Amino acid sequence: MPELPEVETIARELRPLVVGRAITGVWFDWPNQVKHPTPSEFSAGVRGREILDVTRRAKWLVLPLSGGDVLAIQVKMTGQLDVVDPSTPRDKHVHVVFSLDDGRELRLHDTRKFGRVALYRHDEAGRLLDSFGPEPLDEAFSALDFRRRLAARRARLKPLLMDQAFIAGVGNIYACEALFRAKISPRKRAGRLSRNEAAALNEAVREVLREAINARGTTRLDCRDAHGEVGEFSKRLRVYDREGESCIVCGTPIRRIVQGGRSTYYCPHCQKYRA
Repeated sequence: MPELPEVETIARELRPLVVGRAITGVWFDWPNQVKHPTPSEFSAGVRGREILDVTRRAKWLVLPLSGGDVLAIQVKMTGQLDVVDPSTPRDKHVHVVFSLDDGRELRLHDTRKFGRVALYRHDEAGRLLDSFGPEPLDEAFSALDFRRRLAARRARLKPLLMDQAFIAGVGNIYACEALFRAKISPRKRAGRLSRNEAAALNEAVREVLREAINARGTTRLDCRDAHGEVGEFSKRLRVYDREGESCIVCGTPIRRIVQGGRSTYYCPHCQKYRA
């Protein structure tokens, strides 16, 4: 599942390609990918609207349109957005196509059809986007804010960091990596963190996300950016998907446990569990 760095990369690279362009039509062959409203209402609602910007909220791409509505796109596990000439052949995995007024097409290529597109009124979009927690890279979200949110929770840290209502955009990969950098066990309960541990984790989350954005994300499965390029952060992963390999700090084999149905990778020496 693409996380904050992957979606941020797509937003940054898509922005100069589509901002200022009007959507002249939309085609799809898998109506279930239209999350809201009905497929016919969606088609009529986006037609003729100018794309004013491409931003990101949590793991969603957010495209404000002229008239006040918002086009929201979630690429999920295998989605890829491409802006191409209409003469470019469409393969069987292209399921949504937006025709643009300059003759190009914005295509959603999605092998497993997990991606979603939606059109929201301004007030509807506000309710959706406000349901997510704070953005971890927002300068207004301070270390003190982070510590206070942690102190109020009893959940174990790794699943909590992945809770989009707690903090936006962090998923499995970057939760594992941030906890390793902060030298904190993924099994520790949030409310048991010391002031120094909370500060270290806050900084580690920010650090790993910024590094991943600079590296264009971590490519897993079919995820690509708006130019079809792969992310390079997979070369810098310190614990994620490294079960049995030696820790780069102490040499202890990396372990994997399951939390909330997801794999958690950590170093049992560097991240000792202290209840």
